Amino acid sequence: MNSKIALISTIINKELYKKSSQLFPLNIRKYVIDGTNGMHGLDSIFYMMHKLQGKGIDWLIMADEDVLFENPDMVFDIIQKMESQNFTVCGVRDGGLILHRKENPYVINTFFSIINFREIELIWDKKEVLKNNYTIDNEFDDDLRSLKGAFDVKSIYEPYYCFYLWLRRNKKQFLFLDTYHPFVDDEITNAVYFEDKVLLYHTWYARSYGINKKHTNRINKILELLKFENKIIPNPIVFKHKTFFIIKSIRKLYKRLLMRIQMKRNNKNNSV
Repeated sequence: MNSKIALISTIINKELYKKSSQLFPLNIRKYVIDGTNGMHGLDSIFYMMHKLQGKGIDWLIMADEDVLFENPDMVFDIIQKMESQNFTVCGVRDGGLILHRKENPYVINTFFSIINFREIELIWDKKEVLKNNYTIDNEFDDDLRSLKGAFDVKSIYEPYYCFYLWLRRNKKQFLFLDTYHPFVDDEITNAVYFEDKVLLYHTWYARSYGINKKHTNRINKILELLKFENKIIPNPIVFKHKTFFIIKSIRKLYKRLLMRIQMKRNNKNNSV
């Protein structure tokens, strides 16, 4: 057991996780954030940092339940490269590579990531992270000429971008992985590569597995490709924020109240 490496998944589909987690890298700690109460994205990252701080984790792999590994042991090769070349974050750009992701190419999509948790833990500051929800023209010097898809360098589409922008502004280095759509009849699934070999397939639409026939069949085809046998019973450590749904509902109500107050003010000013 490599106690210094862990994997965490924020899940909304427990049935799919029971299958996909059997393909995860072996002999590392496994954690789950129960996202069935609406927790995801930035809230999940904050909760992850809260629950895992002080647990002696050096490297943390983040993988959604719709991630299907073909070569799971390659994550250890990636970590070795990250450690030797001083990379803090590894993942796939959220713009310019995946057909339906046309957002910011300077940050990653959280479906799969590896982070130097030990390093981030030392500088962690939630308030500072939240201050980074903005973009600056020509701030980063990434060479984007090889990106064949659409992207928007000014996008702050995902609330969790601030986490990665905060890291970049703290001079942390990113290792960006290549990805392609490998199947002619499936323009949704993307394969993620490391050193020209398939690391994993990201199928997307986890919430639809077992509910929507199209997406269930599409994901099952990839499980068949990987010769999935469904033999192991996953036994991760599960975290669930018991009051998150209430907190989320209060947030929404508060935002609606602020919007109504602002509308009343605008209407009053316009009528003067």
